[in-house]
Amino acid sequence: MAYVTNDDIETRLGTTRYLQLTDDADTGSADPDLVSEVRNGAERLADSFLARRYSVPVDLAAVGEAAALLVSVVLDLIEYRLHCRRPPVPKDVAEKNQGALGWLEQLAGGKVDLPGALPSTGDAVPGFSAASTGDARVLSREELKGY
Repeated sequence: MAYVTNDDIETRLGTTRYLQLTDDADTGSADPDLVSEVRNGAERLADSFLARRYSVPVDLAAVGEAAALLVSVVLDLIEYRLHCRRPPVPKDVAEKNQGALGWLEQLAGGKVDLPGALPSTGDAVPGFSAASTGDARVLSREELKGY
């Protein structure tokens, strides 16, 4: 589930800036694969913070008004990543990126909440678990003292 679309990115940047940042082949149109790659990377970065407390991807419909904040944060990350491809990065874009990362850190640390988001199931890697097999312990800690 995507938090934003490539059209949302174009709307954020404006068509002219969007083309400047995404038309590597100089064809006069954005490279949709490039835009999707940058978008997916930023969304997964956001998910890496969100996953500490919430099931990801977050259902935007479930978080109500907070969805606009999450979308804005992801767009800030995307805007920064696109500008990094064509340095120098404008100061305001870098500041928005730092603000987005700071908010994600606060969210992951429990200092702010995302109302309506489903809590994480606690599985660090779904589908995997640790287990030990084999015979029971042969020597106890007491029997090993002095060795």
